[in-house]
Amino acid sequence: MSRQGPDGPQDLAREFRRWLGERHARSPERAPRFETVSGIPLPPLAVPADGSARDYLRDLGFPGAPPYTRGAHPAMYRSRLWTIRPLAGFGTPEDTNARFRFLLAQGATGLSLTFDYPTLRGYDSDDPEARAEAGRGGVAVDCLEDVDVLFAGIPVDTLSVSLVTCNPGMAIILLAMYASMARRRNIPAERLAGTSQNDFLMETAVTTAPRALPPAGAFRLECDAIEHAIEHLPRWNPISFVGYNLREAGATAVEELALCLAHALAVLRELRRRGLAPDRVAARLSFFFSAHRTFFEEIAKCRAARRLWHRLLGEEFGELPARARALRFHVQTSGVTLTAQQPLGNVVRGAYQALAAVLGGAQSLHVSAHDEAYCLPSESSARLALRIQQIIQHESGVTETVDPLGGSYLVERLTDELEERARALGAEIDARGGIVRVTETGWLHARLTASAEAYRAGVKAGRLPLVGVNRFSEGDPAPPEVFAEPSAVARQAVRLRRVRAARETQAVARALDALAQALRSDRNTFDAITAAVEAGATLREVHERFRVHYGPWTLPLV
Repeated sequence: MSRQGPDGPQDLAREFRRWLGERHARSPERAPRFETVSGIPLPPLAVPADGSARDYLRDLGFPGAPPYTRGAHPAMYRSRLWTIRPLAGFGTPEDTNARFRFLLAQGATGLSLTFDYPTLRGYDSDDPEARAEAGRGGVAVDCLEDVDVLFAGIPVDTLSVSLVTCNPGMAIILLAMYASMARRRNIPAERLAGTSQNDFLMETAVTTAPRALPPAGAFRLECDAIEHAIEHLPRWNPISFVGYNLREAGATAVEELALCLAHALAVLRELRRRGLAPDRVAARLSFFFSAHRTFFEEIAKCRAARRLWHRLLGEEFGELPARARALRFHVQTSGVTLTAQQPLGNVVRGAYQALAAVLGGAQSLHVSAHDEAYCLPSESSARLALRIQQIIQHESGVTETVDPLGGSYLVERLTDELEERARALGAEIDARGGIVRVTETGWLHARLTASAEAYRAGVKAGRLPLVGVNRFSEGDPAPPEVFAEPSAVARQAVRLRRVRAARETQAVARALDALAQALRSDRNTFDAITAAVEAGATLREVHERFRVHYGPWTLPLV
């Protein structure tokens, strides 16, 4: 794309300045400054003359070809629509299994499973510290038998499943349980398709709750799971770099990109140290982005992510096969933008944020339900969120041309801007010692906190309009209908007592000791974890070995 006007770039620039002057004289703007939610200035009109000189093949290219700006696959949605992957998880495994069946009957084509807080933090449901939260905010999983029940009757040999286990300490245990569940059903490991989140930043910089492992320990377990999956689970994405939760914690779009890509490069370097070729690793990495409130910024962010990833890989690792260089990602519409006030407005937010994800080229998508600002989704709100995706897929027509906004002066300008800013921030992270180091020092958390405070201040001051909150509010809202989560702790306690009574105590102890030895060595821990859960060890018993080995983690305050 060149800076050409009808009579050349200088003429265009001159005409644009004249147009601006005349326009401002007649039509003063309604705000002194327009910018994205991440603070990137927006021009009154994007024209060829205000962007950098672009070369189509170098900077955009064709979909499925370097630099992948216009899509990871050649035909994109003309060939295959994105996976509709709704999020589900509450109560006991029986409760969530019933919701899975409901969602699949409504047209879901993949599943995302979310876990309760005790599970994500390494407690069993009957631990005194866990009882108040068991089965709330996600499903309770304590042992291998829970996973058997959770997926009973679900075709895991043909269905893609995402295990939303951010913390690597739990992600590796639950992946081991999932693989063991499949083996019990005589499903070959080669047929298991899905994703683990498995992101140490979630454990150490975002959800720094009790029982978090130190960054270096969490990163080691994260890489153990990735290494095992590359060798033994050929259809499993063993990590999804969680930009979404960074964004929910306050990150800007630039920070979301920079942190995810810096983390992915760190994984590639560590696994190369372990002897795995970068192309084998890169091809198995996936990403999880947010679709936030600024429509064009989110589209541009997805396009910039693909291009920057391709370029960073080439600069550090040289030429890699095409599959290794094409960044693939899942998107969830932003939960933090939802409002408890006038919650039906969240349907609109979900729809346009989903459209941004589609125009950005997502491979799978979850639309947050309109009642998620105050409870887990009811069946009706979950179904409506799913219908939003189906309407976009089958009625809007946006799937019929690949990257339909490619060449838009504004989208291309924002894509350039996001790439440039994310690259600069990634370089700063490298200069500070890398992604693990900036987490250990607290720099990363301090940066997220500052960005979150800036967003909250913008909403509070009205600089960021929020309909129903600081614009067009209607006073005290009527009490909304709240989905009642079923009680789980008593039912989980019964199962735990039965499992503990039936298992061979000495076999469990031997398996856990073997895990402790693996932790002290340089060996991959996945097989030892699998042996422990198959012997009957609970999630807490396995996680306790991690805690004993690595010690506690306390976030440094800077």
